[in-house]
Amino acid sequence: MAPLAPLAPLAEQFSATLKTQLGQRVRAMTGATGDARDFLQPAGDPGLFGPDSAAWQVHAHFVAMMTGGLSSLMLQALHPRALAAVWDHSNFRTQLQARLGRTALFVATTTYGGTAAALQTIERVNRIHAQIRGTLPDGTPYVANDPALIRWVHLGETSSFLRAYQDLSLQPLPMARQDQYFAEMAQVGQRLGAHDLPLTRHQALVQLQAYRPELRVDERTRQTVALIEHYPCEPLDRPLVGLIVRAAFQMLPDWALDMLERERSGPLEQAAVRTALQGMGASLAWAFADTGVAARARQRMAHPLKAAEWSPGI
Repeated sequence: MAPLAPLAPLAEQFSATLKTQLGQRVRAMTGATGDARDFLQPAGDPGLFGPDSAAWQVHAHFVAMMTGGLSSLMLQALHPRALAAVWDHSNFRTQLQARLGRTALFVATTTYGGTAAALQTIERVNRIHAQIRGTLPDGTPYVANDPALIRWVHLGETSSFLRAYQDLSLQPLPMARQDQYFAEMAQVGQRLGAHDLPLTRHQALVQLQAYRPELRVDERTRQTVALIEHYPCEPLDRPLVGLIVRAAFQMLPDWALDMLERERSGPLEQAAVRTALQGMGASLAWAFADTGVAARARQRMAHPLKAAEWSPGI
């Protein structure tokens, strides 16, 4: 066994290189911004939820979050006023990855950041929403801080994130913890201005259904879905992104698929996509076990740092 000992440093170096490369690919795919090391401070601050929360568990699964995020964008695009707010006031049609990167940073900060950082991020979004208003092509007015619209977006995101996690994680949540997830996430939605948010999974599904009379598919919706379906990425990333996009469609409720005139994949295809993405999710969990946002937040709680030991970019 002694001659094999020198291989250990090589194995560690290969492992570190592979983790770095996976991290770079993730950032390229998602337009991720920020630095996970920022989440090491302030030491001991649990943020809005804390390490034992359902939100910390669900949001740590990169593949489920990206799948659920794309699925939620398609779902949100069914509401004309919600879609107009981003159609008229953002560059998502030409910079989809940047848009997703900003959303990912918001979710990461409100989930894993310290309390002050989370609240500041929410307040910044509230200021932006307060300035966004306009009219639909038919003259219907909209404002981005309309509580009903914020509630619709909240419902789309939380239900999509959880459904993707339940399908793609190797550790799906029992029902009580699924309810806990919605109760936790209601804290963020309420601070963004939404009212009467669901505190259980059942309530969330009922509230989603209640919006159906307001939903429609128009040319803007079709363009948004087409943009997601042809998600821009590097050739190296296309196989994984293709699987994620296919899974994102399958996360939609039956009635949403019907509105988009899409058919649900057969059981064999669903199983194949799910198995592949579960494997990739496990690989990325390994890659980010020590350096991802969730990992840094846990380090913040488990290993408090002295102020003198911290500087941005460490």
